[in-house]
Amino acid sequence: MFVGYRAKTNNSAEEIMMIKRSITTNMKALRLIQPHLLKTGSLRTDLLCTISSFFSSCERDFSSISNGNVCFRERLRSGIVDIKKDDAIALFQEMIRSRPLPSLVDFSRFFSAIARTKQFNLVLDFCKQLELNGIAHNIYTLNIMINCFCRCCKTCFAYSVLGKVMKLGYEPDTTTFNTLIKGLFLEGKVSEAVVLVDRMVENGCQPDVVTYNSIVNGICRSGDTSLALDLLRKMEERNVKADVFTYSTIIDSLCRDGCIDAAISLFKEMETKGIKSSVVTYNSLVRGLCKAGKWNDGALLLKDMVSREIVPNVITFNVLLDVFVKEGKLQEANELYKEMITRGISPNIITYNTLMDGYCMQNRLSEANNMLDLMVRNKCSPDIVTFTSLIKGYCMVKRVDDGMKVFRNISKRGLVANAVTYSILVQGFCQSGKIKLAEELFQEMVSHGVLPDVMTYGILLDGLCDNGKLEKALEIFEDLQKSKMDLGIVMYTTIIEGMCKGGKVEDAWNLFCSLPCKGVKPNVMTYTVMISGLCKKGSLSEANILLRKMEEDGNAPNDCTYNTLIRAHLRDGDLTASAKLIEEMKSCGFSADASSIKMVIDMLLSGELDKSFLDMLS
Repeated sequence: MFVGYRAKTNNSAEEIMMIKRSITTNMKALRLIQPHLLKTGSLRTDLLCTISSFFSSCERDFSSISNGNVCFRERLRSGIVDIKKDDAIALFQEMIRSRPLPSLVDFSRFFSAIARTKQFNLVLDFCKQLELNGIAHNIYTLNIMINCFCRCCKTCFAYSVLGKVMKLGYEPDTTTFNTLIKGLFLEGKVSEAVVLVDRMVENGCQPDVVTYNSIVNGICRSGDTSLALDLLRKMEERNVKADVFTYSTIIDSLCRDGCIDAAISLFKEMETKGIKSSVVTYNSLVRGLCKAGKWNDGALLLKDMVSREIVPNVITFNVLLDVFVKEGKLQEANELYKEMITRGISPNIITYNTLMDGYCMQNRLSEANNMLDLMVRNKCSPDIVTFTSLIKGYCMVKRVDDGMKVFRNISKRGLVANAVTYSILVQGFCQSGKIKLAEELFQEMVSHGVLPDVMTYGILLDGLCDNGKLEKALEIFEDLQKSKMDLGIVMYTTIIEGMCKGGKVEDAWNLFCSLPCKGVKPNVMTYTVMISGLCKKGSLSEANILLRKMEEDGNAPNDCTYNTLIRAHLRDGDLTASAKLIEEMKSCGFSADASSIKMVIDMLLSGELDKSFLDMLS
């Protein structure tokens, strides 16, 4: 474009006319070659849609270019960091106009810099412009194109470029294949990525540690840690030395799977081979140990980390904070937060959200609000997770109206409530007996385009059943059964319990018996709810049969199951059956709950039982 034109210090009207004429000429040329481009394959077709906008951008931005700007060679030498789109277009046009033309090394360096800013489509536009200006690609620029298509999750177009690489007589190198493998994993095409490694070998390219790291990372993300371990052993057989990334990725995956001993063993193997651990390795291990309840081991590992001069980062502290908060150790979490500040590590949104959630879980809402104020003062913008935690805190202490005030302020901050936020508030209103407001909020959720999930529907149905609106709940449940939503056993258990409480025990029994046909397996709670319904109806023999059936189905009764049956037999006056169930319950490690003990004491006072029964119960 604009061949032979040189920008002057002051753009005159004549120069602007020259620019416009040049653009018009190029647009005519584009229209002439467009039919040809459309016939040459999907790669060219994909790029055509952006060329017109590219030309208009050039026309708009060209007026800002002058000799006063630093030349492109100086820009490239000094390094291009965080360049904006308009500046990138201006710099590219300067490169295209230069005589002699920059080398492909210069273009490659420029494209790589733009790609690092994640402006992948812009890089692809520039690559197309090279072709239109008669500048042939080399293996480096083609690899950049493959990378950009892969990062845009368009591996089909990346393969088109690979075909072009071969057509031009270039041999795809390790970088080419590594890039394609990463792209396939980004699209979740795990099997295709593994097959591509074999194709890579067939083309004479030996997979390197980068290749294997991409595959190991993708396999671990898909949840197949054992396959990743097998691949690690294959690397050894093929004399490809694994690095800290390889080991850290598998260690992290093992920790997430709960295989802590295997993760520690791999960590020791890594150390034995002289591969130095990184902060990422330690973060994974500390998280895994703490989640497994091995606090002392986690603390020792943290000390080992510091002794090796591996500096803990914000992720390390966030990992520990998360575990402390979930274990209810808020004092320890606060001390850790202070240590973090002392070390000069700035808290991020995850840090603040974790601490706020901890305060809310312990009903310390004043401190939660103080933490919110602190994060705003520290210029850390609260997100939807922040406000959802606060809303949940208010709902837990029956201050649902205060939670609603926080909810109404969310949109003012430019945030959008999600299904979790709505579900928490719907549950808050249901538990406060404000079922009408719960229904209205549910309708608002749907009207705002936030799709309710199984959790939301479950909360609403439970609330309707508990607040005497069984028929409304059954109406919604019937519609859900006709939908493609996977309802799950929790939803069915909620409805069965609602039917039993509403006096529809026969309907509940029919639904319970139909569960296997629906492909749903009852759990302990489902059996207990149904047993309770049968007891309420007075069908104790059927309840006893169901107790044995649940054991046969692999669902061991819990304390709630036994206590439900014990109270039912006591009400029925069958002391022998109650005594047998008490002994069975105790042998399983369970004890009587408050309701059972109260019933026995009341019967003692009324003379229906003697003291020996209470001794047996205790």
